[in-house]
Amino acid sequence: MRRRRYNLEKESGVINMSLSQVTMVSLEELVSEKHQYRKFKELFNFKEVNTELKSVESAANYKGYGVDRLFKCLLLQFMEDLSDRELERYIGDSNAAKWFCDFSLTESTPDHTVFSKIRTKIGTSKLSKIFSIFRDQLRSKGYMSEVFTFVDASHLISKANLWEERDASRKKKLDKLNNEVLPKVARDKQARIGCKGGNKFWYGYKKHVSVDMQSGLINKVAITAANVTDAQGFKHVVPSQGAVYADKGYCTASAKIAAKSKGVHLGAIKKNNMKDKNFDLDKYYTKLRSPFERIFSQDNKRVRYVGIAKNQFATFMNTICFNLKRLCVLAS
Repeated sequence: MRRRRYNLEKESGVINMSLSQVTMVSLEELVSEKHQYRKFKELFNFKEVNTELKSVESAANYKGYGVDRLFKCLLLQFMEDLSDRELERYIGDSNAAKWFCDFSLTESTPDHTVFSKIRTKIGTSKLSKIFSIFRDQLRSKGYMSEVFTFVDASHLISKANLWEERDASRKKKLDKLNNEVLPKVARDKQARIGCKGGNKFWYGYKKHVSVDMQSGLINKVAITAANVTDAQGFKHVVPSQGAVYADKGYCTASAKIAAKSKGVHLGAIKKNNMKDKNFDLDKYYTKLRSPFERIFSQDNKRVRYVGIAKNQFATFMNTICFNLKRLCVLAS
Protein backbone atom coordinates (compact mmCIF):
# COMPACT_ATOMS: atom_id res chain seq x y z
CA MET A 1 0.00 0.00 0.00
CA ARG A 2 1.48 3.38 -1.02
CA ARG A 3 0.52 6.95 -0.20
CA ARG A 4 1.81 10.14 -1.94
CA ARG A 5 2.69 13.30 -0.07
CA TYR A 6 3.54 16.70 -1.63
CA ASN A 7 6.05 19.03 0.00
CA LEU A 8 5.94 22.73 -0.79
CA GLU A 9 9.10 24.77 -0.42
CA LYS A 10 9.75 28.43 -1.11
CA GLU A 11 13.09 29.26 -2.67
CA SER A 12 13.76 32.83 -3.99
CA GLY A 13 10.06 33.51 -4.25
CA VAL A 14 9.42 30.46 -6.44
CA ILE A 15 7.37 27.52 -5.21
CA ASN A 16 8.92 24.12 -6.06
CA MET A 17 6.92 20.94 -5.75
CA SER A 18 8.76 17.70 -4.88
CA LEU A 19 7.22 14.25 -4.76
CA SER A 20 8.08 11.79 -1.95
CA GLN A 21 6.81 8.24 -1.46
CA VAL A 22 5.88 6.49 1.79
CA THR A 23 5.87 2.68 1.79
CA MET A 24 4.02 0.72 4.46
CA VAL A 25 6.04 -2.31 5.61
CA SER A 26 5.77 -4.81 8.46
CA LEU A 27 8.56 -6.13 10.64
CA GLU A 28 7.74 -9.64 9.42
CA GLU A 29 8.79 -8.64 5.89
CA LEU A 30 12.13 -7.23 7.06
CA VAL A 31 13.37 -10.53 8.50
CA SER A 32 14.73 -13.03 6.01
CA GLU A 33 12.84 -16.30 5.61
CA LYS A 34 16.15 -18.13 6.12
CA HIS A 35 17.17 -16.22 9.24
CA GLN A 36 18.40 -18.40 12.08
CA TYR A 37 16.03 -16.77 14.57
CA ARG A 38 13.06 -18.06 12.56
CA LYS A 39 14.39 -21.59 12.95
CA PHE A 40 14.75 -21.10 16.71
CA LYS A 41 11.08 -20.17 17.03
CA GLU A 42 10.06 -23.18 14.97
CA LEU A 43 12.14 -25.61 17.02
CA PHE A 44 11.52 -24.24 20.52
CA ASN A 45 7.91 -24.34 21.77
CA PHE A 46 7.82 -21.13 23.79
CA LYS A 47 4.22 -21.69 24.88
CA GLU A 48 5.29 -24.31 27.42
CA VAL A 49 8.03 -21.98 28.71
CA ASN A 50 5.61 -19.04 28.98
CA THR A 51 3.37 -21.15 31.21
CA GLU A 52 6.31 -21.71 33.56
CA LEU A 53 7.24 -18.00 33.47
CA LYS A 54 3.75 -16.92 34.52
CA SER A 55 4.64 -17.64 38.15
CA VAL A 56 7.29 -14.89 38.17
CA GLU A 57 5.17 -12.29 36.36
CA SER A 58 4.86 -9.19 38.54
CA ALA A 59 2.10 -6.63 38.80
CA ALA A 60 4.41 -4.01 37.25
CA ASN A 61 4.93 -6.39 34.31
CA TYR A 62 8.52 -5.12 33.96
CA LYS A 63 7.65 -1.75 32.40
CA GLY A 64 5.05 -3.42 30.20
CA TYR A 65 7.47 -5.73 28.40
CA GLY A 66 6.38 -8.98 30.04
CA VAL A 67 8.54 -11.83 31.31
CA ASP A 68 8.05 -13.93 28.18
CA ARG A 69 9.54 -11.27 25.91
CA LEU A 70 12.35 -10.49 28.33
CA PHE A 71 13.25 -14.19 28.49
CA LYS A 72 13.73 -14.14 24.72
CA CYS A 73 15.95 -11.07 25.17
CA LEU A 74 18.10 -13.08 27.57
CA LEU A 75 18.32 -15.90 25.04
CA LEU A 76 19.73 -13.46 22.49
CA GLN A 77 22.15 -12.11 25.09
CA PHE A 78 23.76 -15.50 25.59
CA MET A 79 23.33 -16.47 21.94
CA GLU A 80 25.36 -13.46 20.81
CA ASP A 81 27.56 -13.17 23.95
CA LEU A 82 26.49 -9.62 24.81
CA SER A 83 26.68 -7.50 27.94
CA ASP A 84 23.50 -5.84 29.24
CA ARG A 85 24.33 -2.53 27.54
CA GLU A 86 25.29 -4.29 24.30
CA LEU A 87 22.02 -6.21 24.40
CA GLU A 88 20.07 -2.97 24.81
CA ARG A 89 21.70 -1.56 21.65
CA TYR A 90 21.39 -4.84 19.74
CA ILE A 91 17.63 -5.17 20.26
CA GLY A 92 17.12 -1.48 19.46
CA ASP A 93 19.09 -1.67 16.21
CA SER A 94 18.34 -5.18 14.88
CA ASN A 95 15.02 -5.87 13.15
CA ALA A 96 15.58 -9.62 13.52
CA ALA A 97 16.11 -9.23 17.29
CA LYS A 98 12.93 -7.17 17.63
CA TRP A 99 10.99 -9.77 15.66
CA PHE A 100 12.38 -12.67 17.74
CA CYS A 101 11.48 -10.91 21.01
CA ASP A 102 7.98 -9.99 19.73
CA PHE A 103 8.51 -6.22 19.63
CA SER A 104 6.97 -4.08 16.90
CA LEU A 105 9.07 -1.99 14.54
CA THR A 106 8.44 1.31 16.32
CA GLU A 107 7.96 0.00 19.87
CA SER A 108 10.43 1.06 22.55
CA THR A 109 12.75 -1.75 23.70
CA PRO A 110 14.12 -2.48 27.22
CA ASP A 111 17.06 -0.59 28.69
CA HIS A 112 19.98 -2.45 30.22
CA THR A 113 18.74 -2.14 33.83
CA VAL A 114 15.79 -4.45 33.13
CA PHE A 115 17.91 -7.47 32.15
CA SER A 116 19.68 -7.91 35.49
CA LYS A 117 16.33 -7.67 37.30
CA ILE A 118 14.68 -10.32 35.15
CA ARG A 119 17.66 -12.70 35.56
CA THR A 120 17.31 -12.38 39.33
CA LYS A 121 13.54 -12.80 39.18
CA ILE A 122 13.64 -15.96 37.03
CA GLY A 123 16.46 -17.45 39.09
CA THR A 124 18.43 -20.65 38.67
CA SER A 125 15.73 -22.95 40.02
CA LYS A 126 13.08 -21.72 37.57
CA LEU A 127 15.55 -21.80 34.67
CA SER A 128 16.40 -25.40 35.57
CA LYS A 129 12.73 -26.29 34.98
CA ILE A 130 12.75 -24.41 31.66
CA PHE A 131 15.89 -26.28 30.62
CA SER A 132 14.13 -29.56 31.47
CA ILE A 133 11.09 -28.52 29.39
CA PHE A 134 13.30 -27.90 26.38
CA ARG A 135 15.12 -31.20 26.92
CA ASP A 136 11.77 -33.04 27.10
CA GLN A 137 10.76 -31.39 23.82
CA LEU A 138 13.92 -32.73 22.19
CA ARG A 139 13.29 -36.22 23.55
CA SER A 140 9.65 -36.27 22.42
CA LYS A 141 10.73 -35.36 18.88
CA GLY A 142 13.39 -38.09 18.85
CA TYR A 143 16.40 -35.76 18.78
CA MET A 144 17.79 -36.89 22.15
CA SER A 145 18.08 -40.22 23.93
CA GLU A 146 20.12 -41.71 26.78
CA VAL A 147 21.44 -44.82 25.10
CA PHE A 148 25.07 -43.68 24.84
CA THR A 149 26.30 -40.65 26.78
CA PHE A 150 29.58 -38.75 26.80
CA VAL A 151 30.56 -37.15 30.12
CA ASP A 152 33.38 -34.73 30.84
CA ALA A 153 34.29 -31.61 32.84
CA SER A 154 36.04 -28.35 31.97
CA HIS A 155 37.45 -25.46 34.02
CA LEU A 156 35.91 -22.00 34.38
CA ILE A 157 38.16 -19.16 35.51
CA SER A 158 36.67 -16.72 37.98
CA LYS A 159 39.59 -14.30 38.07
CA ALA A 160 42.85 -13.97 36.15
CA ASN A 161 44.99 -13.29 39.24
CA LEU A 162 44.72 -13.24 43.01
CA TRP A 163 46.95 -10.31 43.91
CA GLU A 164 44.26 -8.45 45.86
CA GLU A 165 43.36 -11.61 47.77
CA ARG A 166 47.03 -12.28 48.48
CA ASP A 167 47.49 -8.75 49.89
CA ALA A 168 44.33 -9.11 51.99
CA SER A 169 45.55 -12.42 53.42
CA ARG A 170 48.87 -10.82 54.37
CA LYS A 171 47.09 -8.00 56.18
CA LYS A 172 45.19 -10.60 58.17
CA LYS A 173 48.48 -12.40 58.82
CA LEU A 174 47.41 -15.58 57.05
CA ASP A 175 50.35 -17.69 55.95
CA LYS A 176 48.97 -19.33 52.80
CA LEU A 177 46.45 -18.56 50.09
CA ASN A 178 44.55 -21.82 49.69
CA ASN A 179 40.97 -23.09 49.57
CA GLU A 180 40.60 -22.67 53.32
CA VAL A 181 41.82 -19.06 53.34
CA LEU A 182 40.23 -17.81 50.08
CA PRO A 183 36.61 -17.58 51.38
CA LYS A 184 37.84 -15.17 54.05
CA VAL A 185 39.50 -12.72 51.65
CA ALA A 186 38.13 -13.30 48.12
CA ARG A 187 35.28 -11.37 46.53
CA ASP A 188 33.85 -14.58 45.07
CA LYS A 189 33.60 -16.69 48.21
CA GLN A 190 32.30 -19.80 46.42
CA ALA A 191 35.14 -20.04 43.91
CA ARG A 192 38.04 -22.38 44.67
CA ILE A 193 41.46 -23.34 43.36
CA GLY A 194 41.30 -26.35 41.07
CA CYS A 195 44.06 -28.56 39.71
CA LYS A 196 44.34 -30.70 36.59
CA GLY A 197 47.17 -33.06 35.78
CA GLY A 198 49.09 -32.18 38.94
CA ASN A 199 50.55 -28.91 37.57
CA LYS A 200 47.70 -26.90 36.00
CA PHE A 201 45.92 -24.66 38.49
CA TRP A 202 43.04 -22.22 38.12
CA TYR A 203 40.76 -20.24 40.41
CA GLY A 204 37.02 -20.53 39.82
CA TYR A 205 34.60 -23.31 39.00
CA LYS A 206 34.18 -26.54 37.08
CA LYS A 207 31.49 -27.33 34.51
CA HIS A 208 30.24 -30.93 34.32
CA VAL A 209 28.45 -31.93 31.12
CA SER A 210 26.73 -35.03 29.73
CA VAL A 211 26.18 -35.20 25.95
CA ASP A 212 23.89 -37.47 23.97
CA MET A 213 26.22 -39.32 21.61
CA GLN A 214 23.41 -39.89 19.09
CA SER A 215 22.84 -36.20 18.36
CA GLY A 216 25.61 -34.22 20.08
CA LEU A 217 23.02 -32.35 22.18
CA ILE A 218 23.78 -31.54 25.81
CA ASN A 219 21.55 -33.54 28.13
CA LYS A 220 22.62 -32.28 31.57
CA VAL A 221 25.00 -29.61 32.88
CA ALA A 222 26.12 -28.59 36.37
CA ILE A 223 28.51 -26.09 37.97
CA THR A 224 30.60 -26.89 41.05
CA ALA A 225 33.58 -25.32 42.79
CA ALA A 226 36.89 -25.97 41.03
CA ASN A 227 38.19 -28.28 43.77
CA VAL A 228 35.36 -30.80 43.21
CA THR A 229 36.81 -33.72 41.26
CA ASP A 230 35.30 -34.93 38.00
CA ALA A 231 34.17 -38.15 39.68
CA GLN A 232 32.49 -36.26 42.56
CA GLY A 233 30.61 -34.03 40.13
CA PHE A 234 29.51 -37.01 38.04
CA LYS A 235 26.43 -37.55 40.23
CA HIS A 236 24.98 -34.23 38.98
CA VAL A 237 25.04 -35.21 35.29
CA VAL A 238 24.77 -39.01 35.25
CA PRO A 239 21.96 -40.13 32.88
CA SER A 240 19.09 -42.34 34.02
CA GLN A 241 19.88 -45.22 31.64
CA GLY A 242 22.26 -46.55 28.99
CA ALA A 243 26.04 -46.48 28.89
CA VAL A 244 28.38 -43.63 29.84
CA TYR A 245 31.82 -43.10 28.33
CA ALA A 246 34.31 -41.00 30.28
CA ASP A 247 38.04 -40.35 30.74
CA LYS A 248 40.45 -41.34 33.52
CA GLY A 249 38.89 -38.88 35.98
CA TYR A 250 35.85 -41.11 36.31
CA CYS A 251 37.47 -44.47 37.06
CA THR A 252 37.28 -43.97 40.86
CA ALA A 253 34.82 -45.36 43.40
CA SER A 254 32.62 -42.24 43.66
CA ALA A 255 31.84 -42.31 39.94
CA LYS A 256 31.11 -46.05 40.04
CA ILE A 257 28.70 -45.55 42.95
CA ALA A 258 26.87 -42.76 41.09
CA ALA A 259 26.59 -44.92 37.95
CA LYS A 260 25.33 -47.91 39.93
CA SER A 261 22.66 -45.81 41.67
CA LYS A 262 21.18 -44.99 38.26
CA GLY A 263 21.70 -48.44 36.81
CA VAL A 264 23.95 -47.28 33.97
CA HIS A 265 27.08 -48.89 32.55
CA LEU A 266 30.23 -46.81 33.17
CA GLY A 267 32.85 -47.13 30.44
CA ALA A 268 35.65 -45.06 31.95
CA ILE A 269 39.25 -45.17 30.72
CA LYS A 270 41.45 -46.58 33.46
CA LYS A 271 44.73 -45.19 34.70
CA ASN A 272 47.95 -46.81 33.50
CA ASN A 273 48.89 -48.06 36.99
CA MET A 274 45.67 -50.05 37.42
CA LYS A 275 46.13 -53.81 37.31
CA ASP A 276 42.97 -54.53 35.36
CA LYS A 277 43.63 -51.91 32.66
CA ASN A 278 42.78 -53.10 29.16
CA PHE A 279 44.72 -50.95 26.67
CA ASP A 280 42.74 -52.12 23.64
CA LEU A 281 39.41 -51.41 25.34
CA ASP A 282 40.56 -47.99 26.53
CA LYS A 283 41.77 -47.18 23.03
CA TYR A 284 38.28 -48.01 21.78
CA TYR A 285 36.69 -45.77 24.44
CA THR A 286 39.00 -42.92 23.41
CA LYS A 287 37.95 -43.29 19.79
CA LEU A 288 34.27 -43.18 20.78
CA ARG A 289 34.73 -40.05 22.89
CA SER A 290 36.95 -38.00 20.58
CA PRO A 291 34.20 -36.48 18.33
CA PHE A 292 32.46 -34.96 21.36
CA GLU A 293 35.51 -33.18 22.76
CA ARG A 294 34.78 -30.32 20.33
CA ILE A 295 31.85 -29.25 22.54
CA PHE A 296 34.39 -27.73 24.95
CA SER A 297 36.68 -26.30 22.26
CA GLN A 298 34.73 -23.04 21.79
CA ASP A 299 33.69 -22.55 25.40
CA ASN A 300 34.40 -19.22 27.05
CA LYS A 301 36.56 -20.27 30.01
CA ARG A 302 35.99 -17.06 31.99
CA VAL A 303 32.84 -16.63 34.05
CA ARG A 304 30.94 -13.35 34.05
CA TYR A 305 29.20 -13.62 37.42
CA VAL A 306 30.01 -14.19 41.09
CA GLY A 307 28.75 -17.31 42.87
CA ILE A 308 27.67 -20.79 41.82
CA ALA A 309 23.96 -19.91 41.40
CA LYS A 310 24.50 -17.07 38.93
CA ASN A 311 27.07 -19.03 36.94
CA GLN A 312 24.73 -22.04 36.86
CA PHE A 313 22.07 -19.71 35.42
CA ALA A 314 24.49 -18.54 32.72
CA THR A 315 25.48 -22.12 31.95
CA PHE A 316 21.85 -23.19 31.53
CA MET A 317 21.28 -20.31 29.11
CA ASN A 318 24.45 -21.09 27.16
CA THR A 319 23.43 -24.74 26.96
CA ILE A 320 19.95 -23.90 25.65
CA CYS A 321 21.58 -21.70 22.98
CA PHE A 322 24.06 -24.44 22.08
CA ASN A 323 21.27 -26.99 21.71
CA LEU A 324 19.23 -24.61 19.55
CA LYS A 325 22.16 -24.06 17.19
CA ARG A 326 22.88 -27.76 17.09
CA LEU A 327 19.22 -28.53 16.48
CA CYS A 328 19.19 -26.24 13.45
CA VAL A 329 21.90 -28.44 11.94
CA LEU A 330 20.07 -31.67 12.76
CA ALA A 331 16.73 -30.41 11.44
CA SER A 332 18.11 -29.05 8.16
